[in-house]
Amino acid sequence: MLPLDPQADRGRRAWVSCPNCDDSRGCAPCEQRRTCSDHWRYLLSNTGSLLHLQCPSCTHVWVHESGFGATRSLWNRITSGRPDPR
Repeated sequence: MLPLDPQADRGRRAWVSCPNCDDSRGCAPCEQRRTCSDHWRYLLSNTGSLLHLQCPSCTHVWVHESGFGATRSLWNRITSGRPDPR
C-alpha cells in the first residue's frame, strides 16, 4: 500500500470512481453521479482536463481524462500515456 502523496489535500477533491478498489459500488449518491461525503478522491494536480488522483481508501494513484474544458487535442490525449520513444 502506497503512502498518501505529499500533495494530497482534503481541500482539493474529485468525485471519480477508483479503478483499483471500486469502494463506491452500491453507494446511491455515487451511482447517481452526485457528490458523496465518503467516496471522494484527492486531486493531486491537473494539466487541463487530465486529472492526477489518489484514492484515500486504497491509496491507488492514477490519471483520469475528464474531457471537461479539454485544452489538448484528441491526439495528445490518446498519446499522453505513452513513454517517450527516445
